Amino acid sequence: MLSTRRNDYDVTNTVQVSSPAAVCEAVEQLFHATWPGASYDRVAQAFDDFDKLFSGRMPGYHGVDTVYHDRQHSLDMTLAMARLLAGHDRSEPQDKQFGAERATMGLVTSLFHDAGYIRETSDHQHRNGAEFTLQHVTRSARFLARYLPQLDMADWVPVATRIVHFTGYEVKFEQIHLADPANRRVGHLLGTADLIAQMADRCYLEKCRDRLYPEFVLGGVAAPYRPQSPQPIKYSSGLDVLRQTPHFVADVRSQRLDGEFGGAYHYAEALFEGRNPYMEAMRQNLEYLDLVLRGENWPLLRRNPPCFTFHAQPLENIRHLMLGHLKGIWTAS
Repeated sequence: MLSTRRNDYDVTNTVQVSSPAAVCEAVEQLFHATWPGASYDRVAQAFDDFDKLFSGRMPGYHGVDTVYHDRQHSLDMTLAMARLLAGHDRSEPQDKQFGAERATMGLVTSLFHDAGYIRETSDHQHRNGAEFTLQHVTRSARFLARYLPQLDMADWVPVATRIVHFTGYEVKFEQIHLADPANRRVGHLLGTADLIAQMADRCYLEKCRDRLYPEFVLGGVAAPYRPQSPQPIKYSSGLDVLRQTPHFVADVRSQRLDGEFGGAYHYAEALFEGRNPYMEAMRQNLEYLDLVLRGENWPLLRRNPPCFTFHAQPLENIRHLMLGHLKGIWTAS
């Protein structure tokens, strides 16, 4: 299945995760099958507003211009979140189920979990959303605080603005305080969906090398190696990102997926007769990366998937900004 999987389709090769309409329809089917009789209207409205925000049609915002955290990623993650939510409530006894209201909150939060990368039109300081890398989750929380009341979901603001931090590194997990354990479990599903959707992407390896590294550079996470530099260098190149990926994934598995998140990825198996296509795709990506790394055979990574941002030439733009940023570092040194 994965050998013929299209670059902008989900792990089952059945849902085009670059299309808000296609993902909205797939999520709606899961929603009605899991919570029959519940209204899907607020989720549908959120999908419409997501499309406006990320395409640059929402007043006050430029639209998404980050090339790794693009529209496809957020939609892919939201589909994964819907599957985890549905799998949870189909697997757990009634007294532990989330229900439609809490699931709605989880889905809306997933759609806008990376809204913090999007620049406001009044911002004349930043040139690309990747510059918000180190604070984008906090910015996403602020967006959700403004947005949820528009869906008549103001009561969920204290929850959504906390659980979104399970997708990032800005707040330590022990500092995310939630009175209801059910809300924390939704946060665990949210963090899980964000990770498994990325690492199961058919072009995950190429995207890490060619798209995540430029975002890291502009966000202050990566820089070129400089002899006797007082600052430790996290990633010195796109290839260095790939060399560190096996360790990163192992760390994510132990500390997040199987750690804090308690193996929440297993809930997807309720929808796939015990299989987990996300974990299977992740494993295949890692095995292929191992093949590449053993021989430093970089030409094996030759996919060039489409990029879904509002910018006409997103890859050229971010590379230009990255090179200018790196030049500035070298000039300053």
